[in-house]
Amino acid sequence: MAAAAGQVPPETTQQAVGYPALFVLVALGALVPVIPTGALVSSAAVVAFHHQSLPFGVLLVFAVSALAAFTGDIALYWLGSRGVRSRNGSRWLEALRGRATPERLEQAQTKLDEHGVLVLVVSRLLPAGRIPVMLACLLAQVPLRRFARGDAPACLAWAATYGLIGILGGSLFAEPWKGVALAVGLTLLISAGPSLWRRIRAPRAES
Repeated sequence: MAAAAGQVPPETTQQAVGYPALFVLVALGALVPVIPTGALVSSAAVVAFHHQSLPFGVLLVFAVSALAAFTGDIALYWLGSRGVRSRNGSRWLEALRGRATPERLEQAQTKLDEHGVLVLVVSRLLPAGRIPVMLACLLAQVPLRRFARGDAPACLAWAATYGLIGILGGSLFAEPWKGVALAVGLTLLISAGPSLWRRIRAPRAES
């Protein structure tokens, strides 16, 4: 058995550990926003681009990331819907309220009224856009099945976007770590860009 284990290619071991870890981290990141899931997906795409046969590795990163994001979203929505139905609410629903400012929630409710659950596709791609729209769906008591129909293409688009960022980083550099650094930098810039822009515009608006 030891001899057989020693003959297992390193890439096989990395896949056996890496893809389940990617799924768990992205799903947890959908539930608890402390994991930079976009950077994680982009980094995984860089590694797959360099170390695995194309396009299988990159496509697997895309599929695992999209499924994990969808699983996390559905779990969070189900937990939040329990709070909506309960008289005393729930800590999950209160956590969602705390992560959405009243202004963003009002905007999300307006867009939901105008476009329905299709707005989920755009909200998944916008920094800090997912939670206000999800909360608006909860307050409007959108059924879980209808939410899932809108969230599925949203998760596919999200995984494809950050996967393409990883492919870009991997194609520009021969060393994987440089591609990972570029992909992480781009995803962090995308995440922080809107908030920085609002801070820059705020003094101008006051003046």
